[in-house]
Amino acid sequence: MLAIVCSALLIAFGLLSFDRLPLREYPDIDPPILNVITTYPGASAAVVENKVTELIEDRLAGLQGIKTMTSRSQDGRSSIVLEFELDRDIDNAANDVRDRVSRILSSLPEEADPPEVRKSESDEQVIFWVHLAAQGMDALELTDYVRRYLEDRFSVLDGVARIRITGAQVYAMRIWLDRNAMVARQLTVADVETAIRSQNIELPAGTLNSLERDFVVRIERSYTSAEDFRSMVLRRSDDGYLIRLGDVARVELASAEHRSLFRGNGESMVGIGIVKQSTANAMSVSRLVRAEMERINRQLPQGMRLIASFDNSQFVEAAIDEVYRTLFIAAFLVVLVIFLFLGDPRSLLVPVFTVPISLISAFTGLMIMGYSINLLTLLAMVLAIGLVVDDSIVVLENIHRRLLAGESPLVAAFRGTRQVGFAVIATTLVLVAVFVPITFLQGNIGRLFSEFAVTMAIAVVFSSFVALSLAPVICSKLLSAENVSNRLTARVEVFSERMESAYRNLLASFLQRSWLTAVVLLISLAGSAVLFLAVPKEYAPQEDRGFLFMRISTPEGSSFEYTVKQVEEVERRLMPLVDSGDIRRLLIRAPSSSGGEAFNQAFAIMVLSDWDSGRRSTAAVRADALQRVADFPGGRVYIGGPRALGGASQDPVQFVVGGNSYEELTAWQELLREKLAENPGLSGVDTDLRPTKPQLRIAIDRNRAGDLGVSLLDISRTLETLLGSRRVTTFILDGREYDVIVEGERDNQRTLGDIDNIYVRSSSGSALVPLANLVSIKEQADAGSLNRYNRVRALTISAELADGYSLGQALSYLEQVVREELPAHASVDFKGESLEYQNTGRSVVYTFLLALLVVYLVMAAQFESFVHPLVIMFTVPLALIGGLGGLLLFDQTLNIYSQVGLIMLVGLATKNGILIVEFINQRRDEGLTFNDAVLQGASYRLRPIVMTALTTVIGAVPLVLSAGPGHEARTVIGVVVMCGVAVATLITLFVIPMAYALFARHTHTSQTVSRQLDSELS
Repeated sequence: MLAIVCSALLIAFGLLSFDRLPLREYPDIDPPILNVITTYPGASAAVVENKVTELIEDRLAGLQGIKTMTSRSQDGRSSIVLEFELDRDIDNAANDVRDRVSRILSSLPEEADPPEVRKSESDEQVIFWVHLAAQGMDALELTDYVRRYLEDRFSVLDGVARIRITGAQVYAMRIWLDRNAMVARQLTVADVETAIRSQNIELPAGTLNSLERDFVVRIERSYTSAEDFRSMVLRRSDDGYLIRLGDVARVELASAEHRSLFRGNGESMVGIGIVKQSTANAMSVSRLVRAEMERINRQLPQGMRLIASFDNSQFVEAAIDEVYRTLFIAAFLVVLVIFLFLGDPRSLLVPVFTVPISLISAFTGLMIMGYSINLLTLLAMVLAIGLVVDDSIVVLENIHRRLLAGESPLVAAFRGTRQVGFAVIATTLVLVAVFVPITFLQGNIGRLFSEFAVTMAIAVVFSSFVALSLAPVICSKLLSAENVSNRLTARVEVFSERMESAYRNLLASFLQRSWLTAVVLLISLAGSAVLFLAVPKEYAPQEDRGFLFMRISTPEGSSFEYTVKQVEEVERRLMPLVDSGDIRRLLIRAPSSSGGEAFNQAFAIMVLSDWDSGRRSTAAVRADALQRVADFPGGRVYIGGPRALGGASQDPVQFVVGGNSYEELTAWQELLREKLAENPGLSGVDTDLRPTKPQLRIAIDRNRAGDLGVSLLDISRTLETLLGSRRVTTFILDGREYDVIVEGERDNQRTLGDIDNIYVRSSSGSALVPLANLVSIKEQADAGSLNRYNRVRALTISAELADGYSLGQALSYLEQVVREELPAHASVDFKGESLEYQNTGRSVVYTFLLALLVVYLVMAAQFESFVHPLVIMFTVPLALIGGLGGLLLFDQTLNIYSQVGLIMLVGLATKNGILIVEFINQRRDEGLTFNDAVLQGASYRLRPIVMTALTTVIGAVPLVLSAGPGHEARTVIGVVVMCGVAVATLITLFVIPMAYALFARHTHTSQTVSRQLDSELS
């Protein structure tokens, strides 16, 4: 009764925990990353690097726990990214960074804005894109409608953290200055800006106090429309004529930045991105967003509509559904195996009860540990089916054997459970000892797979408890010698006896050649090493997540208009994929990011049709798209998918070369490009150092400026306003505040001569001085972006991998090229997926060795011997050769999933050895001779070993054959487990008894000391 009550409580708490656990794609990871952003308007990338970036880096260098420091100096902007060690508290790190940055404010240029420190939040990526489109409305009107009526409706939904708007164009009062008209009226840029600021004001003017009421006096803004600004008086001329703003400028209500393009399937629109809270359920947020969309669409003006363009939760939901389906298939196959080996329908009730209880109970452990239900924990559940049923199989098979031997159900359940109790506990401890070291994996991989390992460990612990408590109760109540003795059972028993007899005879002949054990071991070790070198290596398998990214790069210095023409050409080439049904939405944005001064980059998302729509795979669609743009002459087009484990859409190869100067790096870059072009395994090779951006260097004659009474600040501000733009004030439109932006007429500034004809005022009089008398202009090419990595000037080589070429091969090739072609002082480092690959590879090796050591010591404590565990450890090389061979056979790679699977094999392989060695020891304790004990112990354990091995293999088969979203990760780990366990079991049945006979003949069992003590005490 106690066992039944305990099992019922486990189910109750497990179901309650399952209902309350958050549902996510991957375990919650909060990367400790900080961004330090400094704006320096008008400064070139070289000036920003020397006067801002390097200064801030020097101050931040000594901070505790910095893992990497990456900086990018662009024209007018410095960005420093600090990645800290995972155990560093992000809030404390942010406070330390702000404290250090505040100490150098006086050392920064006066024109530079104060640095801004931002935290990079976990899950800040958009999970849902909604797009607003309307006939006859431009981006300005659509953006205004989104901000006024839609943004707040989505932001208040439960689980939404914030809203992103892309393709937005914001209203502004644009004032385009006509330099010729200004000169004719003796006005300068500074005069116009001063007049606008001084007149467009709204200030409180005190109060008017009457006897009964008080009135607040306010001066209203009188400038609310383009006509108001045109009529603004700038000054009075000498003849008394009022010079108005409209006389020297074109004033219009327009976009603050019209150089922006956003289209979906060729149609102009505005995007609304939904960013969920870090602890929110992605599927729940998605459902709320879709429900709100339906309500909004019913209320929108005629011709306007909201479109769901991208929903990342669809992949998560579909992938989780596939895992659940795989889970049930695996459970059914496992139960079927048990039935075939026992032939008794009532015996199936044991796994039917014990397996669900063990798995459901694991959710309680997840709740206590603060974990979540995600793809990795569910994958652990699938793999755990073959493990949690093993304990019940060992108990059930032994009780079944005793029932057939004539014992009563109660006695058979009691003695049968006690007989295998030690083996069940020993295998459980060994499996836990294997899974726990996985939690010591470093970096994000450690955090990700900790939940995977702990989930399996918890499930195995509960399965051991249920197998030793509930399984005997079920057997004692439902099984008997009569109901386990039927025609099918008799046939199964005959088959089992013949199998055991054949195995015993074959094993007896092998025991006479025990020395073959050493040969098998050496062959296994050598074979594992050869296969390890032969299997391709990568960080993680590429998944079909239902969408692709595209980056379009035109030559440095390309105008927005030129880039748009190239984007439209790429769009024209790819639209047939939309018509064919492979791509559902083709979303294009130019430029690729806002706030910069470069317009030669564009970005696109290709949202593929649903997985069950009959479309081609993501890889096939990508190959087709690449072929369509292969001969694109207007620039470089990169098409790729999102990286594995929730990573960004970067190239897998991120190789960093550091040097002393950017001139040196530029020379190396050309050399490396030539060498890398010879490697067919690398495609789309690119670097982030591009010293080809056309620039005009203006040198001011300071002596001449001093003689004429012109300040350098006036020259700089005048050029900044006319050639760039300046926000001088604001105005109110329909209750919202917008910028007033002053800029020069672009038709008047097309050539170098146009700069010479810009005028500034002399402080020594009212005369206007042309810049031709003050400056000299030189045209040259320079880098628009200068990058540093860990405080070293660096260039990053990025590339895609050709089919059949692994990330490990690519990085080894790049390191070899650097050693052979570059000077000795050239440094090498890694970023992104390449860095994770390097760090994870070393971490997995250490974890694998740690697992071996822990397993060995745990078994040594259990068996009270150092020899018996060593015998059992002979199974590990056998499992490795099976797992690695399976990867090669099924055309898989050695990645983080398969590496974790290899670590699992340590426990999966040794548990069969534990069963054999434990029963051999029991037979020796019963007084059998050594050889008889070995033969009988091994043959008696043949059926449970084959059953447990088959359940593990069969449980992995649905993973190998799985399809649909996320199947890539499930397949690779399923291949490792299936092939590793199959090969290890087949050879273990002979190697373990032979190794025991060879090495353990003169050892004692764990009961020897107990018998000696009892003898001496008596």
